[in-house]
Amino acid sequence: MKSLLLSAAFVLLSFFSFSQDNQNSSFWNNVRFGGGVGLNFGNGFFSGTLAPQAIYDFNPYFSAGVGLTGSYSSQRDVFNSTILGGSLIALTNPYPEVQISAEFEQVNVNTDFDSQFSGQNRDNFWANALFLGVGYRAGNVVFGIRYDVLYDEDESIYADPWLPFVRFWF
Repeated sequence: MKSLLLSAAFVLLSFFSFSQDNQNSSFWNNVRFGGGVGLNFGNGFFSGTLAPQAIYDFNPYFSAGVGLTGSYSSQRDVFNSTILGGSLIALTNPYPEVQISAEFEQVNVNTDFDSQFSGQNRDNFWANALFLGVGYRAGNVVFGIRYDVLYDEDESIYADPWLPFVRFWF
């Protein structure tokens, strides 16, 4: 699955570079960068996330791109977890203020647990999510909610299939 994600990203970026119209605008004039940053801490707990994305605007109504995800979480004397992966995202704006999104995410999760009952355990696995979302767009910021249609309570790295989001694009 990892090679499928990398191949799709390569094909998508190759398509972008060959489909540019040099007389009207360059490829880079249609590329926007953005993503998310997260930080959470308290009482021996820490979590930090960095998730940059780049999208290509095909026209005012449709954009597509790729993203990376990196996250680290730890609870003192209990666990630490590293999540690394990527995503493919498609966005459509049927109206200037409304953004509909589809995003396929694949991440590798590496977790170390230190349980008083079972000792130290390690877990390493791949997790997939397919988010369908809708948001309100105001300039370079989008506020919305997305739903993981692949959500499985026993397999997902997220506590709930419904996730709010804020996207920034520059």
